[in-house]
Amino acid sequence: MIEGRIAHSDIPLTKDEFVSGSMVKWCPGCGDYSILNCLTQAMARTGYRKEDILLVSGIGCSSRIPYYVNTYGFHSIHGRAAAIASGAKSANPDLSVWMATGDGDCAAIGGNHFIHILRRNVDVNIILFNNHIYGLTKGQYSPTTPMGTVTKTSPFGTIEQPFNPAELALGAGATFFARVPDNNPKLMTDCMEAAAAHDGTSVVEVLQNCMIFANKAHYEITARETRDDRQLILEDGQPMLFGKDKQKGLRLNGLQLEVVEIGKDGVRPEDILIHDAGHEDPIMHMMLSRMALPDLPVAMGIIRSVKQDTYDDLLEAQINEQKSVSKIRCMDDLLNSGDVFYIS
Repeated sequence: MIEGRIAHSDIPLTKDEFVSGSMVKWCPGCGDYSILNCLTQAMARTGYRKEDILLVSGIGCSSRIPYYVNTYGFHSIHGRAAAIASGAKSANPDLSVWMATGDGDCAAIGGNHFIHILRRNVDVNIILFNNHIYGLTKGQYSPTTPMGTVTKTSPFGTIEQPFNPAELALGAGATFFARVPDNNPKLMTDCMEAAAAHDGTSVVEVLQNCMIFANKAHYEITARETRDDRQLILEDGQPMLFGKDKQKGLRLNGLQLEVVEIGKDGVRPEDILIHDAGHEDPIMHMMLSRMALPDLPVAMGIIRSVKQDTYDDLLEAQINEQKSVSKIRCMDDLLNSGDVFYIS
């Protein structure tokens, strides 16, 4: 259960109580089902009352999710979920505000809103469904589609360099960023719960599979047979180890990360880097976020989690300060202030 200013339910809630009765309209096998399952579990774990939770979305397959979660929801317009979520949190700081968005919704038309909610550090929990494609509009390439990918709008392969959402978020000043695959529900639920506990903007990027238009887009990373060697699941305060037997790890070689194997070429356990998600300087977090196959594993789990003042807390403090010194305390005071004209 998360402590904070938001009221808790007097009766412990279960995951099922956060599932709405609406028919779920996603394609069979879509990774969105896993995200929905983990989100409802994470919401139940927070201990918040359902009426104190707001789920805002933009446009896309991901953005149908407010219909499927039994809380207050707002299905907004393309790319504008961050603006609406920011307004809702600023107007009612006692709400737990979540935002569901896709790589097309928030990294393209909503890109400006995305970077500014992060820069401001508004206390909103963002779930970023990243399937490398525009799924709802039937298979156009998105800002995260890997270069060279053949899609309906790139029949000869994309010629654009893709965004790395983690790099984009950290560059905008994100105070919390996690990355998870859609086939690791435990890690996903844990990261969502941690995101809810974080005071400030949190982003959980989910590497989500679109069975229809980008099937196996993340397969090299998430395949059951090879994922132990291709994913580094980060734990704060623990060595950055991976592999089936946890014998591979990361160390710094000059200004570069490199993979080493304990016991080989004189590598000792103490040579392995320790993950520090709370370090103020984001350079190591940025390096972790940029790791990619084939030379390095892909970082999963909580990459960055630091404490900073939030926009909504600072705004509320500023309003209260001005109210305490202002002569205008209500609308009548405002209407009767300044020059007043009498008409006879």
